Amino acid sequence: MKFDCDVLIVGTGAAGLFCALHLPERLRVTMISKRAADASDSFLAQGGICVMRGEEDYEAFFDDTLKAGHGTNRREAVQQMIRFSGSVIQTLLRLGTRFERTEEDSLAYTKEGAHSRARILYHKDISGKEITETLLRHVRAKPNISIREHVTMLDLIAADNCCGGIVAAEKDGSVGLLRAPITVLCTGGIGGLYTHSTNYAHITGDAVAIALRHGIALESLGRVQIHPTTFYTTKPGRRFLISESVRGEGAVLYNKDLQRFTDELQPRDKLSEAIWAQMEKDGTDHVWEDMRLIGEAAIRSHFPSIRQHCLDQGIDVLTDLIPVVPAQHYFMGGIRVNLASQSSMRGLYACGETSCNGVHGNNRLASNSLLEALVFSQRAAEDIAFGSGHGALPDAASLPLPPDLSRYADQEALFAGYKQAVLDAIERSQTP
Repeated sequence: MKFDCDVLIVGTGAAGLFCALHLPERLRVTMISKRAADASDSFLAQGGICVMRGEEDYEAFFDDTLKAGHGTNRREAVQQMIRFSGSVIQTLLRLGTRFERTEEDSLAYTKEGAHSRARILYHKDISGKEITETLLRHVRAKPNISIREHVTMLDLIAADNCCGGIVAAEKDGSVGLLRAPITVLCTGGIGGLYTHSTNYAHITGDAVAIALRHGIALESLGRVQIHPTTFYTTKPGRRFLISESVRGEGAVLYNKDLQRFTDELQPRDKLSEAIWAQMEKDGTDHVWEDMRLIGEAAIRSHFPSIRQHCLDQGIDVLTDLIPVVPAQHYFMGGIRVNLASQSSMRGLYACGETSCNGVHGNNRLASNSLLEALVFSQRAAEDIAFGSGHGALPDAASLPLPPDLSRYADQEALFAGYKQAVLDAIERSQTP
């Protein structure tokens, strides 16, 4: 029995792609995606990506992150994220990522809630799409990396706290093994567990459920972030985000009487609480967001996708107010990892939203998510390439015995159980 690859990456969002790009070309890398490779939440990010604007910005960036997280952040993780932010941005620029520029051709920065200054790089209002498409294009060009779409992780191949790959299902439902000495979980968040979420419905916290099954250390499962402003609709499906940068550029919120009722640039949890309180007071299902104050030119150049989505719903943000409501947005808990993105299981790493390195604390600072995903996925790649190997299996002969594949015949029941396990764990974590 042989390894199918040297490194197996589960997920094709920003974290998985950046990790793959930083692995040496001598390593055979296989990436799998539950749906199409571009159907990850990374593609949906609107606002942008933070960067430390020189040494003079370090303390302010650090303080802003801790204030948003209510001081519960892991300080050494925040420090690593900020210190590596510049090199990450340089890599993105080298790869051809298009960030907005000033008339003098300098990088343009925007500001979002709870930031003390403008330090967010962006591309219109589709920053995640621009960054992740750029990464995906470069990954597809690498001869040592293969991407397998519509392949779903069902379980880990694991024994004695050591991972040897995964059990996976093909699009037709057939089940097999993908064996690897190193596995990196980059499976995203938990939005598919919620009725109202900005996430793709198929992203349901599978890695967290599987970690629960195998006794892998988890952290802060009760930390679920709500985004204050999503487009209000009674239609089913994913909620469309009205980016925080809209408020950073000057949009305000009104109650039913069209009166401003709160500070729009509070941390997300505080603003969500203010909106819910106003909705209860007014007896309404939403509040109003006014983009008109930003000005037509800025709306057309900075927020074309948001304007188009609203137009599709019969609202022109140049003249009309937008109905908005909070919805589940981001998971700040997950598989506990160290600064090199190592999980508690040997041979297993986790990056991006499915991991918890402590950067975000109780509440994520706006636009820190893409930065955190890229910094810590690069650290994972460097540890895999140059570190101790995180106790990886030395050869295929030492692989754990594969599980009985017949137990995965009823995949609908399997995932129903996974979803309930994650929801129960979140509820336990949130109970005082």
